[in-house]
Amino acid sequence: MIKILDNFELPKEMTRKVSPELVAQSVRAFLANQRQGNQSALTRAEVNRTRKKIFKQKGTGHARHGDRKSPIFVGGGATFAPKPRDYSQSISQKMRNLAKLGALSMKKEDSTLLVASGLDKMTGKTSEMAEFVAKVRENSPRLTVLVVTDILRDNVVRAGQNMAYVQVITWQMTNAYDLIRANKVVLMEEALGTIEKSDSKSSPVESPKTVKTSSKPVKKVTKTVKTKSKK
Repeated sequence: MIKILDNFELPKEMTRKVSPELVAQSVRAFLANQRQGNQSALTRAEVNRTRKKIFKQKGTGHARHGDRKSPIFVGGGATFAPKPRDYSQSISQKMRNLAKLGALSMKKEDSTLLVASGLDKMTGKTSEMAEFVAKVRENSPRLTVLVVTDILRDNVVRAGQNMAYVQVITWQMTNAYDLIRANKVVLMEEALGTIEKSDSKSSPVESPKTVKTSSKPVKKVTKTVKTKSKK
């Protein structure tokens, strides 16, 4: 039986306040990395057309023109033609994790974050997910629902893959954009522990051991080499 927990408290680490600028930077980086950047157009120097002057400079009553490669003519080159470029933006893993927690706390403040139990007992039927999502959407047919699981569960994914307004994803694979775009975010009860573990601070690095050295001076040993006398 799937139940939506009415009274739940998130750990303090999950409700930390993150600057909106960091969340916005993470969203921009994600959207920029989705762009292929393979658009390309020909300039007037690259168009395969004649370079002959279309008519003489003076005496025609028309504006002066050069060849048909000009951007003002049909079939001419493009002005400031776009060329393939790289739109990707780099952002550290720590910043991505903080942005995800910031987006999660925003959903908590907006009362659009829910915690559900019993999702792991689904049989994989779409009717089960549809019945559960109907309670989450509260008779609002245009709301999108994001279900966050602890691990990749085939029964939950199979139950929601035929529904266009439902997305099932693990916490490790989600990002700040997915959390903000969804109208309702549903966390599995088991995912709370996964989020807390992923956000836990790493253990401090042990300092290297010091080697004790004696204060006595080191004696230098010199070897004498005996030479044979010639007869």
